[in-house]
Amino acid sequence: MHAIAPDTRVGGYRWPREEASIAGMRSVGIKALKDRLSEYVRIAAAGEVVLVTDRDEVVAELRAPEGRGPASADAFLAEAMRRGWLAAPVLVREGPPPSAPLAPLAELLDELTSDRDDR
Repeated sequence: MHAIAPDTRVGGYRWPREEASIAGMRSVGIKALKDRLSEYVRIAAAGEVVLVTDRDEVVAELRAPEGRGPASADAFLAEAMRRGWLAAPVLVREGPPPSAPLAPLAELLDELTSDRDDR
């Protein structure tokens, strides 16, 4: 990451071609964005704004869609519980629920043998 270098040409600052960062925003050139697109998508999904530049001029912003994410999901669940659409769980367990076998092994093997005999 590069620091923002003072320059009188563009609003007092010149954004480096590769990448720059200021106050929760990143700036990246089109070529660097294209080379590492998935990395920048993850950064944007995490809530940071990525400014896309072409020849030191911001041409686009990459950001997470508004109204999505953990905070909005929690707000939706809280509203659903307030309206009575959902109820809080009575029993909270750690880990996945226990699984019960679908059928005893002997029964499965007998069924498999009978299926093979039918062929």
